Amino acid sequence: MTASFTRTVRQAGLVLAFAVSFSALSSSSSFAFSAEAQQMCTGDAFRLCSSEIPNIPRITACMIKARAQLSSGCRAVMDRDLKEARKVAAQ
Repeated sequence: MTASFTRTVRQAGLVLAFAVSFSALSSSSSFAFSAEAQQMCTGDAFRLCSSEIPNIPRITACMIKARAQLSSGCRAVMDRDLKEARKVAAQ
């Protein structure tokens, strides 16, 4: 096997693991990222929190901890989703 093929397979596996993690997180009752957050934050999650994949609570904690390093689009949708989650939890 060539190095580029191995790298491609590894990247595809990481993408799949991340997608499954976010999908499971979306159905979780504790906190759910919106589809927009999943789309806007996938690159940031790989860049900042890839070592946490597929552990959903650790990905979430990492993304919140790395808030200052998130892209502006990801930060905006995560802030909105977190605000909504807090509002629902307070009811």
